[in-house]
Amino acid sequence: MSAAPLLANEAEPVLAFRNLTLGYDRHPAVHHLEGEVRRGDLLALIGPNGAGKSTLLKGIVGEVTRLDGELDLPGAARSEIAYLPQRADIDLGFPISVYDLVSTGLWRRTGAWGNIGRSAQTQIAGALARVGLEGFERRAIGTLSGGQTQRALFARTILQDSGIILLDEPFTAVDTRTAEDLLDLVTSWHHEGRTVIAALHDLDQVRARFPRTLLLAREPVAWGPTRAVVTEQNLARARHLVEAWDDSAEVCHRAGPVRAEARP
Repeated sequence: MSAAPLLANEAEPVLAFRNLTLGYDRHPAVHHLEGEVRRGDLLALIGPNGAGKSTLLKGIVGEVTRLDGELDLPGAARSEIAYLPQRADIDLGFPISVYDLVSTGLWRRTGAWGNIGRSAQTQIAGALARVGLEGFERRAIGTLSGGQTQRALFARTILQDSGIILLDEPFTAVDTRTAEDLLDLVTSWHHEGRTVIAALHDLDQVRARFPRTLLLAREPVAWGPTRAVVTEQNLARARHLVEAWDDSAEVCHRAGPVRAEARP
């Protein structure tokens, strides 16, 4: 039986942002982020296009340069984080089967050339069944629909068995049934006490499924309970901030960071 989700005020932080600024070539893409993600949080990451959502997720796993401030991982090592990037960032043209793609979720334990024994085979079969891909094992990934591809990538994430899971636009361009099935899987991870951060565009999904939300617009606009964050006023402010952003801006230095909303 899955463990009950941890309440935010009962759990320790697994990610801490201390006036964090991330960017490319010394130009900030996310700046002055302050706050903590606690173990068991189910956090939606929202904001207009260009708000820095993908940059933040890449920064957490060390793929984007930290220009200022601190990003602490008191609850895990980066190698223990499961990160599912946008499909546009994944080479799906490589000639590999669904089975082989999903099996890469075990590499942290078996190594890239490790033997897939009976136990691993059982785990792979279970992950495929959990996402509804029984019978697809030998299909080439290039023959899958968008929804089937995303199911396979989620099966790989299941096998990573990580306490912290980062998802970048995981439901974009998939059918409604697939989105609902995968959202159910995300909810089950939350009930198992895992920490999930998902960058999303669909605010209906956010309101229905995610108890906490961080609204970004290159800088934090609001962070806290979803009902308090996803408001017309906050969304309008986020749009204004992104539209006014100067992509050539240098790293800025404020007297003090924007503070995330206090936890309930």
